[in-house]
Amino acid sequence: MEIGIFGAIVLALDILAIYAIVTSRASGLAKFLWIVLVLLLPILGLIIWFVAGPRGAKLKT
Repeated sequence: MEIGIFGAIVLALDILAIYAIVTSRASGLAKFLWIVLVLLLPILGLIIWFVAGPRGAKLKT
């Protein structure tokens, strides 16, 4: 089964977004709803999260 480069990038970004959501200072319900959004709508949810998501812990790169 081939994912393709675009699918692999989206998967990696979704995992990064979920990690950032979990480590944010948002409430438990907000974290749950953001994670559900990112999982159900991988591309659109990711874009919405980057624009309006919880701002908490910064990712260390």
